[in-house]
Amino acid sequence: MGRIPIMDVSPVVDGGRFPARATVGESVPVRVNAFREGHDAMGVQAVLLDPSGAEHARVTLASTNPGLDLWEGTLRPDAEGSWSFRVEAYSDPYATWVHDASIKVAAGVDVDLMLREGELVLARVLDEAAAGDRPAADAEAARAAIDALGDASLDPAQRLAPAVGGDLAAALHARPLRDGLTLSGPHALRVQRSRALFGAWYEFFPRSEGARFDPAAGGWISGSLRTAADALPRIAEMGFDVAYMTPIHPIGTQFRKGRNNTLEVHPGDPGSPYAIGAAEGGHDAIHPDLGTIEDFDAFVARAKELDLEVALDIALQCSPDHPWVTEHPEWFTVRADGSIAYAENPPKKYQDIYPLSFDTDYDGLYAAIRDVLEFWVEHGVTAFRVDNPHTKPVRFWEQLLAEFDEKHPEVIFLAEAFTRPTMMHTLGKVGFHQSYTYYTWRHTPEELQEYLEELVESAPYMRPSFWPTTHDILTPFMSSGGRRAFALRAILAATLVPTWGIYSGYELVEDVPRPGAEEQIDNEKYEFKPRDYGRALEAGYSLEPLLGRLNAIRRAHPALQQLTDIAFHESDDDQVLVFSKHLDADATGTGRPDTILVASVTAHDRGAWTTLHLDLDALGVEDSFEVEDLLTGEHYTWGEHPYVELDPEHRPAHVLRIIHPEETTHA
Repeated sequence: MGRIPIMDVSPVVDGGRFPARATVGESVPVRVNAFREGHDAMGVQAVLLDPSGAEHARVTLASTNPGLDLWEGTLRPDAEGSWSFRVEAYSDPYATWVHDASIKVAAGVDVDLMLREGELVLARVLDEAAAGDRPAADAEAARAAIDALGDASLDPAQRLAPAVGGDLAAALHARPLRDGLTLSGPHALRVQRSRALFGAWYEFFPRSEGARFDPAAGGWISGSLRTAADALPRIAEMGFDVAYMTPIHPIGTQFRKGRNNTLEVHPGDPGSPYAIGAAEGGHDAIHPDLGTIEDFDAFVARAKELDLEVALDIALQCSPDHPWVTEHPEWFTVRADGSIAYAENPPKKYQDIYPLSFDTDYDGLYAAIRDVLEFWVEHGVTAFRVDNPHTKPVRFWEQLLAEFDEKHPEVIFLAEAFTRPTMMHTLGKVGFHQSYTYYTWRHTPEELQEYLEELVESAPYMRPSFWPTTHDILTPFMSSGGRRAFALRAILAATLVPTWGIYSGYELVEDVPRPGAEEQIDNEKYEFKPRDYGRALEAGYSLEPLLGRLNAIRRAHPALQQLTDIAFHESDDDQVLVFSKHLDADATGTGRPDTILVASVTAHDRGAWTTLHLDLDALGVEDSFEVEDLLTGEHYTWGEHPYVELDPEHRPAHVLRIIHPEETTHA
């Protein structure tokens, strides 16, 4: 236990079984419960240790709920690697003496004794300075205070004053005297690149980019990686950071699915790209219609020119035509009739997909999958969106992600795990950098606040990615609300969490569901879907301008690039969500604080005329402050209880930048 109990240290994951994680420059909240017996003063510090084990920073934690023993502060690692931190708790003899002496001297009780005890306490400052453990300036201030304490020609208040205030008090707050020092840690902190926490993803099917129907040629002509590269400038112009492609591999022909997941296949139906593998190859091959590995390299090169990263969809499953089916039948589950079991999620059936089985030849299958990923990393892929990772053994992911973290720490893995919370959280703990979330199904302010608070608690190991829709998820909220729903959910996704993404066609408000299913009609998984983005933009119904504005706001404001800096506020209308993101000046890298305040409707079929109730401390402001609406450019003067009018059609939300007094220019 140690002299001073230190309990419930955070961020520590499962008692240290897994390292907590952070990104470069992230504000990492440190929280502990620490206490001591009796009434003497105490303090707590967090010490950040760099990958060599050297002390990088020391932060004195603040008692955030006096009497309940919770201490909080923030650490900020500034480079990638295996960092750690420890917590140091101690009795503070100087603070104890200041408390007692200030009361007793003012009351005329034990005055000479208290002043003499102060001399003894401050003599320790001189000793530490003489030993080289404390700056000489501390000793100078302590010597002056000791002289005053012993000067009987002064009245008691004058003798006391230099010892309890001024430079000496500030020095002994920053560098306290410490008795009964107790340590907790070191606790592991794996620091990764910033894209692991912050970024905007754009998902698309490369075969649809440039696809065309040519009756003279007998039907559809697929787009290619070369034509897909032509789409990259538009994606970059909207401010997205990651261009994410669904699988680009050969597609099987056995049990190929037709349009809208039917078993009726017509000539020219391209099949689902998730039915991976054919005579042309498997997971390390490119569909012949898309081009060659040279075309892929050219695609990656073009993306890099535009400051886009390339993410590839990894679906660890095979079509019946995949080379692994004949070369390694032991990697699949064989049913009683001798057939290989296809994928099912009752009532859904995926006859064109064989799941992998890790129970017969784990080592062989592990090596094959690792080699596939290595192949794509060698060709410039820096992120993988992993399809259904919750259907694979957690042990496998723990081993694989640890190997890639060591060999390729730049590579990011996004878990597409819409599954049980325990599995989602465990996948984060064993190494997935990001995870899809339940945001798609959380709509009311109460649901969203509760969910964000849960995600903040999970921040040391699970980083959320918010997607309003995906290529096969279209909720009733989105299909019933039209453009209003799409705009509203984009605003919330882009501002609530640091990483968000959309599926191509979102900007065109593709909101028609397939009857009986929560997915798009004429689903792109089973057919070509070329889109005329330029025409939609010219006609004024594209959401491209909004998406671009949201991404520009996110890039300009460090507060939106963090997860744990969120605070919630109140509204008289229970359908209005009010939240803020705030970073102090020392955490923004700009020399000034950054605060974003969002007030948004959450329903697409009603507006709101309501009064907000703001926590001014959370915003870092006083009674009256100036704000700029980053969506419209309007300026307002607000106070603690501003009145707002919101309309889902024309103004679904205020996204406000608080103009702090110390700012001299607009962001």
